Amino acid sequence: MADTTQLTDKAAHDLSRRDFVALSVAGIAAATTTASGAGLPVTETDVTIQTPDGTCDAAFIYPAAGTHPAVIIWPDAFGLRVSMREMAKRLAADGYSVLVPNPYYRVAKSPVFGDISRFNFSNPADRNKLTPLMGSINADGAAEKDATAFTAWLDKQKPVDTSKPIGTQGYCMGGPLVMRTAAAVPGRVQAVGSFHGGGLVTDAPNSPHLLAPKMKARVYVAGAIEDQSFPDDMKVRLEAALTSADVDHTVETYPARHGWVLRDTPVFDAAAAERHWQTLVALFRDRL
Repeated sequence: MADTTQLTDKAAHDLSRRDFVALSVAGIAAATTTASGAGLPVTETDVTIQTPDGTCDAAFIYPAAGTHPAVIIWPDAFGLRVSMREMAKRLAADGYSVLVPNPYYRVAKSPVFGDISRFNFSNPADRNKLTPLMGSINADGAAEKDATAFTAWLDKQKPVDTSKPIGTQGYCMGGPLVMRTAAAVPGRVQAVGSFHGGGLVTDAPNSPHLLAPKMKARVYVAGAIEDQSFPDDMKVRLEAALTSADVDHTVETYPARHGWVLRDTPVFDAAAAERHWQTLVALFRDRL
């Protein structure tokens, strides 16, 4: 997996403080709501999950009635926040029970970044804040332990249909984490979506692409044209690894910039984000 320096160097290249738009700081209480533009009323709760490394705080959002396939959303480097909750609500309104963990629970409670408009990648102090955070989830075995704990927790929740497989989606830093999740719990995770993920292919012995033989999921990977973390050689090596392991997969490059899905960044691309959404939902409907 790409190390913290590599990923933050990429971020520093693409983004600066003035690039960011302010993120809403309005608190979200556990409540039943209807997600914008969607059908099912959803319930949003804050939960805690015991893992081998401690207690993870997370958002669990699901349709207000019935049981539904579960999905784990791995956030980008800015972690569990309003934009991730909104994404989970939209997915829940489509008929899924969605868990969004705080990937940094080992070192901090969420939200770690309440207002990312104040984050400046060119400021060493700000960048240094990411180092221990990203290091905590990127440590060897950390994501695998979390994936196993999250899956076990989901399978005990009433809103989860345990007769259906689990899906997972991830963004930027979360891209490699969905690969690790699929390899760690292959019997449950059957659908994977990675969007503008960094470090999917590295020369390290624990590179995510080397986990392909352990996966039983359908894998969808989307990178961006303007994305140093998804060069052409990475795409070629990733496809070769997935093909060699006989993993059902699609690897695409969107005409967008790294981070295009997330609405609270300046590189948000509404059309490309909607394309990502429709592709993701089609994947989950087919496999879950």
